[in-house]
Amino acid sequence: MTGNPPASASPPVSPPPPVPPVRPADRAEMRAGLPRARTELARAAHRPAAPSPDGLRVLRSTFLDAHADAVYAELTAGRTHGLRLSELAAAAEAAFPGLVPTAAELAADRALPQARKAGHEIDLGLFFSRILRSPRSGGHLMDTLLRPTPRALELLPGFASTGRADLGSVRLERRDGVARLTMCRDDCLNAEDDRQVDDMETAVDLALLDPAVELCLLRGGEMTHPRYAGKRVFSAGINLKSLHAGDISLDGFLLRRELGYLHKIWRGVRVDDAADWYSPARAKPWVAAVDTFAIGGGMQILLVVDHVLAASDAYLSLPAAQEGIVPGVANFRLPRYTGPRLARQIILEGRRIRATDPEAGLLVDEVHGPSELDHAVERSLDRLRGPAVAANRTMLNTGEEDLDAFRRYMAEFALVQALRLHSVDVIGKVGRFTGRGDIPPS
Repeated sequence: MTGNPPASASPPVSPPPPVPPVRPADRAEMRAGLPRARTELARAAHRPAAPSPDGLRVLRSTFLDAHADAVYAELTAGRTHGLRLSELAAAAEAAFPGLVPTAAELAADRALPQARKAGHEIDLGLFFSRILRSPRSGGHLMDTLLRPTPRALELLPGFASTGRADLGSVRLERRDGVARLTMCRDDCLNAEDDRQVDDMETAVDLALLDPAVELCLLRGGEMTHPRYAGKRVFSAGINLKSLHAGDISLDGFLLRRELGYLHKIWRGVRVDDAADWYSPARAKPWVAAVDTFAIGGGMQILLVVDHVLAASDAYLSLPAAQEGIVPGVANFRLPRYTGPRLARQIILEGRRIRATDPEAGLLVDEVHGPSELDHAVERSLDRLRGPAVAANRTMLNTGEEDLDAFRRYMAEFALVQALRLHSVDVIGKVGRFTGRGDIPPS
């Protein structure tokens, strides 16, 4: 009887070779040549054991400290192509993986209330800050952001023809050579959010581009809120409900507002017109009339216009420090008007300036009774007419505010404000403010 043949012996299995540990990227690699640094940054950001957020920010900042100009030149085809803030961030994500948060990360963050965000906009602030620090790249970026928006260029023929444009939160009317911009967010007393910043920049572009406009007037519209029903209100500042809900963005509001419509009011909108060899900018005189109050961002607007009128019952304030954030470029501009001591009282201590206070004369040119303000506004507009007014206000502004100093301020602001926006104290304060609504105290 024959037995079954013995099973063939299995060959011994060799253990897998040990996996060498992944060496983390370091600062020296971020300072290496751009191709090597780019590769190492992408590996650091996407390996399974990625650095902590702070560790990755160290690598990103070191990378940008060494390569910001090269990065910006690549993204803008050697600075021949202008990209706006969101476009620049998207291009950086595609060309330099790991340098900025992904579009998916930003979208997920922006869908959350402010208290639940992961803080990816801090990394955007870091990116914009390093670009703005460079005189060459930052200067080109600021120049790009002075150009008219695509929305404004699309609406310009209609506005030039009719003299009217309803942008939603801003109404624009041309009458007697004056572009009259009326902020009309009566749902929130003209408190600003991303939507209103877009409408304001579009309106400013239209006013500056229309050759039939000689000068511009900015004023708040009549409100429907019971406390202010039938009264004009200039602005309640940042929309705290939107901030609490996570709808205030770094690139679409906090940076775009300062580098967009406010900067355009101050310096003009840039145009590409070969016939205008003498100046690339369209700048015009601006008048602002303050009814009731100009809080926060509303007061910041007054620092870039040429003539300010206020009703005798109005007041001005910058409560950003109490809210936990930085009041835009007011820290840079306000001391020129008030001197450093009063500026610190207004910004750091929240001092409110009433139109009838002696100190108001440093910020307001004329104060009139509420019933007299309309006529006073028209008289002030007549005084600012004339072909030499625009040229002289341009020269005054050029001497008063150095462009490089403004760029350096914005470089620091981009990161400091991003950090403040995601700080614990701001989130707690915003919740308390929004519990009372956006209506400021009497």
